[in-house]
Amino acid sequence: MTTRRTTFRKFHERTGAALTSGLSMVSTMALQLPFIRPSRMTRTASHLAGGPFTDDEVLLDAPDARLSPALVAAARGDHGPAAVLLQATRAAAEWERRDRYVTRLAAFARSRPEWLDAWLATAPKDPDALLVGAQLAVDRAWQSPARAEVLREVSPLITAAARGDQRDPVPWRLALDHARGAQAGHKYFEELWAAAVRRAPHHYGCHVAALRYLATYWHGSHHECFDFADRAAQDAPADALVQALPLRAAFGYLTDGCGPEVPRERLDTAVDRAIALSPRLPAADPWPARMRNLLIFVLVRLERWADAREQLRLNGPYATSFPWDQVSDDPLHHFLRVRDDIRAGAAGRPSGHPRSERGGRVRSGDH
Repeated sequence: MTTRRTTFRKFHERTGAALTSGLSMVSTMALQLPFIRPSRMTRTASHLAGGPFTDDEVLLDAPDARLSPALVAAARGDHGPAAVLLQATRAAAEWERRDRYVTRLAAFARSRPEWLDAWLATAPKDPDALLVGAQLAVDRAWQSPARAEVLREVSPLITAAARGDQRDPVPWRLALDHARGAQAGHKYFEELWAAAVRRAPHHYGCHVAALRYLATYWHGSHHECFDFADRAAQDAPADALVQALPLRAAFGYLTDGCGPEVPRERLDTAVDRAIALSPRLPAADPWPARMRNLLIFVLVRLERWADAREQLRLNGPYATSFPWDQVSDDPLHHFLRVRDDIRAGAAGRPSGHPRSERGGRVRSGDH
């Protein structure tokens, strides 16, 4: 265990050294290595600023005001608004939103690919189209029984997306996810990680990808995962989504069912950091809803009912598939059940906590 912890610390310590090394050397090396290699549409509820909300008013995976027109146009076969949206995020270096939009557009393309096919045919070198296409290919490969082998075949698409804009960290987040699924070795993953954080030192998606790789690479090593998440949050601005990375580590521990026990104090500290972040983000808005849904999940597991109820208020009418799809095949229904639990718990009548409806323990992974 001592050797493993030392190696884990070096993973994050080497990041600092990598940040001072030559960008071209790291990028070229990573890109040449062999491993470089749907959500439900609902109406938006931006007009709903208050609460409480009835069950019929709660929306699952609602797109924000910028993404919604792009999805509507894509449903008509028009890729134009998606192209404009992603180009704008790239021009303004809005990497967190760009990452979210790429993921959502690729998820939509899984069932309606014709608009993306037309986009790639019209602009085969467009870095935005290439990135959505690479995300879609990885998503499809992830579902294959021969995942590792199929993912390796996707490598050229990720390479092309990464070369499209050298500033963009999102292809590198995709490469990190890809490396985890392809069972890449630790040294290679560190090379990808160094290239990713050179582009955006506090990018949440890349940090989540690294945390999930480490959780998979050393299954049950929750203390090491917390160390990584805590260090990243401490180094990040107060309003950065990386402040919620320890919350992801807490979720991983609470839903894993193996490894050494993590003290309750550390779980509470992780949750408190996310609670401090939440008011800095827009209230009753689809953009931070995924973070708040995860925070609500963990708060209920810790039976912190009053805090959970406050997050419900800030969250507004927005449910997200993750994390509820980790415990139920009907995430919206499960969210509504947990919302009732929170109201009962805050009133001194706790009725339970997020529980698996599949008869087994909670899954800890969400691709």
